Amino acid sequence: MARLMRWFAVASILAAIAIASIAGYGYTRFVRSGPLAGDLVLIIPKGVGIDDISRFLENRGVLDSYHVFRLGVRLFGEGRPLKAGEYEFPKGVSPRGAMEILQSGKTVVRRLTVPEGLTTYEVLDRLAKTEGLTGSITLTPGDGELLPETYHFSYGDSRDDMVRRMQAAMRDTLSELWARRVNGLPFDTMNKAVILASIVEKETGRPDERPRVAGVFINRLRGKMRLQSDPTVVYAITGGRIAFERPLTQKDLETVSPYNTYLNVGLPPAPIANPGRASLEAALLPADTGDLYFVADGNGGHVFARTLAEHNQNVARWRALMKARAAPTE
Repeated sequence: MARLMRWFAVASILAAIAIASIAGYGYTRFVRSGPLAGDLVLIIPKGVGIDDISRFLENRGVLDSYHVFRLGVRLFGEGRPLKAGEYEFPKGVSPRGAMEILQSGKTVVRRLTVPEGLTTYEVLDRLAKTEGLTGSITLTPGDGELLPETYHFSYGDSRDDMVRRMQAAMRDTLSELWARRVNGLPFDTMNKAVILASIVEKETGRPDERPRVAGVFINRLRGKMRLQSDPTVVYAITGGRIAFERPLTQKDLETVSPYNTYLNVGLPPAPIANPGRASLEAALLPADTGDLYFVADGNGGHVFARTLAEHNQNVARWRALMKARAAPTE
């Protein structure tokens, strides 16, 4: 009996040593570098369990054994779930490191840049084509309701939520700038500020010019003069839905529309694009000048004038420059 007890004791010790050795070997494999040859971005879909995730990571080269990962998560994962989403796994990540990445929920950050001056139709078209977003767009914002800037999102975010974020960003920015507006502006609502800002946005792409361009339109509004802004005529023709890639003609300037500021005094009834922060600020904090006119200078900017005679001279110089550039060279 004593001999049998000694045999059981020795067997138990040997078993314990074997189990400890196996556990130690398994833990070593769990924490050592894995086979991944380079950084890799993977999407873990919703609703999958640890077995499917383990096999998926092995098939994509993140793990060399899904058994080690699966057992390691159960033993050392502290009961924390593996979360769905888009993750970046670094080169040589260990199974433990992969587990911690999936437990963290820190998914890959994607970016969507909305340039200033796009119409809402153009913005929504970009959203519809942006990979990583889900769902169709059911919201119908108008022009001037979306703030152009760079937005961050995660794989699986909805397109409608992105639209809501753009709307909220516009409301917040406009409210902030409206509180700082100068006194005596010839409009009394935030919507009219957005309308003017949208015209400024389409008239110039140069940040240094925006306050001065806004100042011209402010002066013309105060003087009950027509704004005579070409982009408003383009919007009258296209509705902001199609590209307009030719020069305006005299017939275009006669287009009957409430958006045609060559025919109508005052601001159009609604914005013609989505202005950025700089144009909104220019509309509410315009340059204080006596300018009433501006025309392109042929180099991406504009020249400004206080009188019609001076403006006509500037126009003549611009036309001469355009004619010289169009002339054939030998």
